Amino acid sequence: MDSFGSSPSNGSGSPQMSTGEFMDKLKTQLAMAYAEEFLETVRGKCFEKCITKPGTSLSGSESSCVSRCMDRYIEATGIISKALFSSMR
Repeated sequence: MDSFGSSPSNGSGSPQMSTGEFMDKLKTQLAMAYAEEFLETVRGKCFEKCITKPGTSLSGSESSCVSRCMDRYIEATGIISKALFSSMR
């Protein structure tokens, strides 16, 4: 079975995925990949900004800095996305 949850037809009567279903699953997979990449980018940028002395645990200030940084980054991306999508209409 492939990553889209469907096996190719082998002539035994198993149904193939329709084009619409395939496109929906492809969009979902792409959205998930984008979200993972986005979060990894945010983590990296916030780590560089907030973690001054890496160790076995975060200090309170480092933890709150990472939290605020990720919140701001996600909020800013949302604002930019809304502006881009509204200008496309």
